[in-house]
Amino acid sequence: MSIVGKSHAAYGLPLPSEGVPEMPEMSVTLYQVLVFTHLLLFVLWLGADVGVFLLGQHFRKREKWTLPQRLALLQLLVNVDMVPRSAWALMVPLTLSMVDAGGWWDLPGSAIVAAWAIGGFWLWLVWDSHFHDQTPRAKRNNRIEFVLKIALTVFYLALGVVSLVKGAPLAPLWLAGKAVMFGLIFAAAIMIDVAFKPVGPQLGRLIAEGSSDETEVPLRRTMDLTRIWVWVVYILLLGTAFLGNIKPF
Repeated sequence: MSIVGKSHAAYGLPLPSEGVPEMPEMSVTLYQVLVFTHLLLFVLWLGADVGVFLLGQHFRKREKWTLPQRLALLQLLVNVDMVPRSAWALMVPLTLSMVDAGGWWDLPGSAIVAAWAIGGFWLWLVWDSHFHDQTPRAKRNNRIEFVLKIALTVFYLALGVVSLVKGAPLAPLWLAGKAVMFGLIFAAAIMIDVAFKPVGPQLGRLIAEGSSDETEVPLRRTMDLTRIWVWVVYILLLGTAFLGNIKPF
């Protein structure tokens, strides 16, 4: 016996080659990867949206910032807003892929492919409108995106309500409730678009005529109305996160 062996035997310890537990094999499933990606997109969506909210707060402070400074803040707001917009578009195919991979809803492969095609098309619309802002092309994209949002609102609300009533295709109540809340997020986002629509002409008047009560008050009123629906989206996002993590029923 070697010196190492004698010393281990003297203290009743196993030899280095004896009783050493094997390293467990790493096992990562597709469902786990999708859940991680889902959480990542949620953080990017809500986190960046808070940044958009704060930039909007500072844009409103005409007594603190000059008009050129406020316009710079607004441009930064538009750029940061691309993060939650992108995350939202990707959430649609990701959620359907998750419920399929997790065994919650057995979807055909063609449905998953179609979901990713829709999500990819929506993502392209968002970025194409961003790169061609204030052009007829962007206006066309915005109209298509608006129709797409309405269709997805109907889809998620119908999916959730039918599942709550019949217990299928989404059997767990928390998952069906999450589908309903996701549909309500779409509906609230549509209301954001509707409420925000006058901002373009009002902002153009502000730039052309300068800062005054006549140009600032209508713009402030429109932004205040829009913020109500933004808060609704935040509450619904937190609600979906609660249902997905706590699974209370």
